[in-house]
Amino acid sequence: MRCTTSDLEEEEMLYPKDKNTVVMTKIKLKKRPPWLPIVGNIPRVKELSKALGGQHLALLELAKEFKTNVLGLKLGNNTVVTVFSASTIKEVLTGEEYEGRPNNFFIRLRCFGERRGITCMDGPFWMMQRSFVVKHLRSLGFGKKVMEMKIKEELYDILKIISSNGEKLHIGRILSQAVINVLWSLTAGKRITRGDPHFNKLLDLLTKRSRAFDMSGGVLNQHPWLRFIAPEKTGYNLINQLNAELKDFFMDTINEHHKTWTKDRNDDLIYSFISEMKQANGYSKVFTDDQLLMVCLDLFIAGSQTSSNTIDFAILMMLLHPDIQTEAQKILDDVCEENNKIEYIDRYKVPYIEAVLSETQRYCGVTPVIGPRRVLKDTVLDGYCIPKETTVLIHTYALHMNKEIWGDPEVFRPERFLDSEGKLILHDSLIPFGLGKRRCLGESLARNCMFIFFSEILRNYTIRPVEDLPMPTGKPLPGLTLSPEKYFAQFIPRQVS
Repeated sequence: MRCTTSDLEEEEMLYPKDKNTVVMTKIKLKKRPPWLPIVGNIPRVKELSKALGGQHLALLELAKEFKTNVLGLKLGNNTVVTVFSASTIKEVLTGEEYEGRPNNFFIRLRCFGERRGITCMDGPFWMMQRSFVVKHLRSLGFGKKVMEMKIKEELYDILKIISSNGEKLHIGRILSQAVINVLWSLTAGKRITRGDPHFNKLLDLLTKRSRAFDMSGGVLNQHPWLRFIAPEKTGYNLINQLNAELKDFFMDTINEHHKTWTKDRNDDLIYSFISEMKQANGYSKVFTDDQLLMVCLDLFIAGSQTSSNTIDFAILMMLLHPDIQTEAQKILDDVCEENNKIEYIDRYKVPYIEAVLSETQRYCGVTPVIGPRRVLKDTVLDGYCIPKETTVLIHTYALHMNKEIWGDPEVFRPERFLDSEGKLILHDSLIPFGLGKRRCLGESLARNCMFIFFSEILRNYTIRPVEDLPMPTGKPLPGLTLSPEKYFAQFIPRQVS
């Protein structure tokens, strides 16, 4: 369904008659958040975000206050719509009119001045680049046994570190480095040394970036001119510092590949990309060093946070729920033979472990708001006219914490994903990887890493609180992605049997 001029003339105030009216108006006029000149709803959203613990909670509170599943806000000069219900979320994630990405200041700044890469692109360019990356990663073993072998190499490293430091260990950074190394070995053909100071600095900057911004781009995107007045406070200096560090890091690797490239070298993604560049002989606007740089950045960011944060949350949940940990370990002991390492295919034998991970993704969802999407044409969503170029955010937290769907969403209960026979339930309201054409291309890596890392850590160690340290609250740290508060745990060796 599409908004037409005749539709708008028939109904009073479908579109605003003056600039001080919120753009999204129901056919039957309802209350909506009032907005101020210039700043719009920014003060109210910031106030709620600070009080409640994150932008995702602020948006949900406003949706409840105005009793809507399609919340329209003005954030500075940007019209932003957030969707909350299962039906509206599915429609946005799968509808062609919502496949665009914004071309705003924050996106361009992230991409070194011009939209490139995969994550921030749309249209034929995006489809071509995504297809190329998926095709070549698969040819290199992505989602296959080769990738599982690389995961196990990182697993041995993780277990070795735990063995030496298990009395008091913060495992978050260890997991992040491991996930990145699996992906980076397929992308660049090598691991990054854990002790590399440049690598650790990049991870620190990425963490700061994640916590400094939200999915709408923050005040830097809403009022870009503020970067001239308050470059530090707006996060402008942070993004520029991160961009410089990342560019140096990736270009060193890309230049090394240029020097060693030959026609028959396609043993990692960068070599494959350079081969396309050579074939085009400089005439391609799609296969360039700048585009390759952004592809590497997209993969690096994806690997550094979402998957590792989910595993980190799963470990934290075991610390907070020792009864669930004991049950999971019992099931792993019953299924796995002594000294026999877990394979990804073993997930079918241990549905309870899969249920624990599914419940972690629901209860501790690291991406509570996904997107942003750009509306490619005027359309109608749940009775609202959504104009072309509107930014749309998808509130997965609202879906994953919906009481009508889950009954007791505030309770960590893996059994909700098991049927009466103990078999795994694939719930269509759990969408940690999105839906549709923009579904996460790293899903197979994430699922492999989560299952193997989590299962082997739990099989080899019992996770307990560290004496004389306060018990973690389990409350996440807000940002672009949610992460656990920094916590330490004791990893007590188990007798694997």
